[in-house]
Amino acid sequence: MSVSNNEALAYGEAPVAGNGSLVGAGAGPVAGYQIYEFRGGAASWFGTQILGVLITVCTLGICYPFAIVLVERWRAKNTFLQGRQLQFVGTGIGIFGLWLKWLFLSVITLGIYTFWVYPRLMQWKVEKTVYA
Repeated sequence: MSVSNNEALAYGEAPVAGNGSLVGAGAGPVAGYQIYEFRGGAASWFGTQILGVLITVCTLGICYPFAIVLVERWRAKNTFLQGRQLQFVGTGIGIFGLWLKWLFLSVITLGIYTFWVYPRLMQWKVEKTVYA
């Protein structure tokens, strides 16, 4: 049974052109069309996490920004948006100054500032993630 494109949208399916291709593919999100794909594996994730923990522990947390960059590069490398691979362009040096400021403010406010750190860190991560 064939449904019209309007009915397809109503049921959360992607509308299809006469040639079988998705209508609007590449032009933006289409209802029911998967735009993200993740291809990461357990072994590479585990290795990346272990390396990040070692970097952080061996430097007593000072080099945590470099561990963040390591993990974010792995995530972006394994994430695809509409078939295009993402790339993380942030650097450990690029966030190191922010990290020191956040750490200082968190210590002098007895941890209260940590509520502001997470959103700012997420903002930095998202802004440094681009198409490859």
